[in-house]
Amino acid sequence: MTYGMLIDLSKCMGCRGCQVACKQWNDLPGEDTSLGADYTNPQKRSAYTWTTIDFVTAEVNGRTVATFTKSGCMHCLEPACESVCIAGAIKRHENGAVTIDHDKCIGCRYCQLGCPFGVPKYEYDKPVPRMQKCTLCYERISEGLEPACAATCPSGAILFGEREDLLRVAKERIAKGNGRYIDHVYGEHEAGGTAVMYISSVPLDLTALNTDVTTESVPGFTWKAMRQLPTLVGSVAVLSLGLMAYSRRRSMLEAAQKGGGAE
Repeated sequence: MTYGMLIDLSKCMGCRGCQVACKQWNDLPGEDTSLGADYTNPQKRSAYTWTTIDFVTAEVNGRTVATFTKSGCMHCLEPACESVCIAGAIKRHENGAVTIDHDKCIGCRYCQLGCPFGVPKYEYDKPVPRMQKCTLCYERISEGLEPACAATCPSGAILFGEREDLLRVAKERIAKGNGRYIDHVYGEHEAGGTAVMYISSVPLDLTALNTDVTTESVPGFTWKAMRQLPTLVGSVAVLSLGLMAYSRRRSMLEAAQKGGGAE
């Protein structure tokens, strides 16, 4: 049984409650952020910010329209990240969640290269960095609960359920919306199908969604690309050791500077 989420962009009011809920449930640290010209804040996802609300304004039929797009992992039915992971750290579970086993992850970043949505993020500040991303609140849905973001959404923009049911709801809303919605369910076919899907009242290219994603399954493409990349685990190990040495050196310098300042 594949669970997922249907995100109705016409209902999202940009409150960022889903961002806060994601941080709280996953115990993610706060980050220094800045408010950009488009009001998106944080302006991009990171290893410690798995969900963002991207604010986009555009001219539609002579009027200015604002859209808020909840961005995060799409939880692909055939994940490219899983197919390129040389450590076997990424797994798509039967309930639809795609997660990273951090006991196996070596931080090679191949998943970051392979993901068509640019989701996995690297822990640049860690001595032993790993990849991070949304888990679809795997522990919560395994216990029969909604993901934290869906449970928090006050406007009903995020609907959690079985993917087939969500797809039916999406198509019913489009059919009965009297032209309110664009006749497209984003995620039904993109990247071979995703567990997280969207419907919108404005053209999708006027939202923050990636409209250039292929509708074919991505792993076939990623394997072709991977053959062009060095896949020797030894090379990754050397890189990881170098990053560890750099991080330790930086920590030592920072500690020395703080100590000198205290004197």
